[in-house]
Amino acid sequence: MREMRNGKKRNGNRSRLIAGVFSFLFSVAILFGGRLDSVENVDVKDGTLWLLLVACTVIFTGLVLFLWRLMDGMQHRGTSSAGKAARKITALFHVTDAQADAAVFLFLLLCWLPVFLAVYPGFFVYDAQDEYVQVATRTFSTHHPLVHVLLLGGIICAVHKLTDSYNPGIACYMVFQMAVAAGVFTFLFSYLRKKRTPLVLRLIGMVWLGLFPTVVMFTLCSAKDALFTLALLLLMICLLEMGTEETFFESGGFRLLFVCSGAAMMLLRNNGFYAFLVMIPLLLILKKGHRAQLFILSACAVAGCLLINGGLKMALHADDSEYQELLTVPIQQLARTYKYAPEAFSEQDLEILYEVLDEEALSLYTPRLSDPVKYRFDNGAFAKDKGRYAGLWLRTGMKKPLVYLNAWWMTSYGFWYPDTVINVYGGNTVFTFTYKDNSYFGYEVELPGVRESKIPWLDEVYRKLSLEVWKEKVPVVSWLFSPGAMFWIYAFLFAWLLNSRRYGLLYPFLPVFLIWLTVLLGPTYLPRYVLFFWYALPLFLAVARMKGGK
Repeated sequence: MREMRNGKKRNGNRSRLIAGVFSFLFSVAILFGGRLDSVENVDVKDGTLWLLLVACTVIFTGLVLFLWRLMDGMQHRGTSSAGKAARKITALFHVTDAQADAAVFLFLLLCWLPVFLAVYPGFFVYDAQDEYVQVATRTFSTHHPLVHVLLLGGIICAVHKLTDSYNPGIACYMVFQMAVAAGVFTFLFSYLRKKRTPLVLRLIGMVWLGLFPTVVMFTLCSAKDALFTLALLLLMICLLEMGTEETFFESGGFRLLFVCSGAAMMLLRNNGFYAFLVMIPLLLILKKGHRAQLFILSACAVAGCLLINGGLKMALHADDSEYQELLTVPIQQLARTYKYAPEAFSEQDLEILYEVLDEEALSLYTPRLSDPVKYRFDNGAFAKDKGRYAGLWLRTGMKKPLVYLNAWWMTSYGFWYPDTVINVYGGNTVFTFTYKDNSYFGYEVELPGVRESKIPWLDEVYRKLSLEVWKEKVPVVSWLFSPGAMFWIYAFLFAWLLNSRRYGLLYPFLPVFLIWLTVLLGPTYLPRYVLFFWYALPLFLAVARMKGGK
């Protein structure tokens, strides 16, 4: 009896600890993010801030524990009456697995088709012109993933030769991406069906992926983010299978999918490569009984990525002399210090700084976006003596650590502050418009493409969703569009599963959080960098419903 009481006490203390840590971090995000959003600075010497932090942590801890008890109760009650009714409907119509998969595939395409016609030839934006020009001029660089450059530019150039028009080529790429997305999502729902996820939950997931604007926007967008996220989603499915089924390492299909999806993810974004490398030792620790097999699979994925990428660089003579993408945060920190605390630089330090960032570049500092300064960074000067500039950065940071922290937070807080309004490009003029109060999504069609809408009223709906702020001002609804809010939904599910000791269900969270950490070091905060929060939501809601994994 005493042992049972002691066990319950330990479990209670554990729950309070996990809920307390989660609530503390969430409170930091709310309080720090609110100050960054309003005054572009967090004053850590403000005593009121820390008192509010303590109070919020206590309140949120109680709320989290209450929600967990509620969710545990729902979990123990098992299948709902709605789920039973759904199974009866399925049995009534005698739908085979192949028919169900075909229905999902067609449903998704039919959902996206009207929007595709409305924004024809698609959202050709976010470096699309640059990628096409690389192929058209046969002048390549590693600034963008070469696999995607060749795929996008190759399709456009090939179709242009046949039709003497650019729009059909752009449209062909969009149709290709739509088909890939529909195929991957169909595989997801097929997998969830085999895991006995309730039909109601699967139907909700289908509607989400078919109709939610953020999903639709990027499925019809030429940027590499959609294909990267689809590869990542397949990797998450592999990790879920690895964490919940001992037969994973006996399945040739899943092992091949793990290697291929991991390699594709790494090929399509550099931060995917770094996240995968960090994930390998974590998986080796978790899967003690299969370390040799897991190491071989991971090594095959990494080797495949390196061989393909290296081969393309050699074959295309691609320029890889750029450093500013890796140095986004240090560049922004030096620029902020130059603007707000110039006394931190000695005359000698200023001379060193001007060698890589001249005065004009430093004058262009904007807190939420590093691009204006970053694009003027002198890569050649930096390459000659990297240690010289690293020393400057370290010396300056030792003098002004809070300036450095605020510089970093300002380009990343949108990924963790739920109420962020995405307006990092405000005032910037692009090909067909000027960003005003919102830059949630790059709505336009870059040259050589031209918008030829077949459904103008629906095109206007997506223009407003992309470039107007109203959706981010509506309570509750705004959180569905917010990268910061979506992160906390995933973090909440992770903490709940951790508290429930369902460790096997936590595997697919690994790449999510690792890639999220890498985007914190990026040039700004945009939904495109964390698109997986929207694409993978049906998978993680199903994970929350699963009972295994202990």
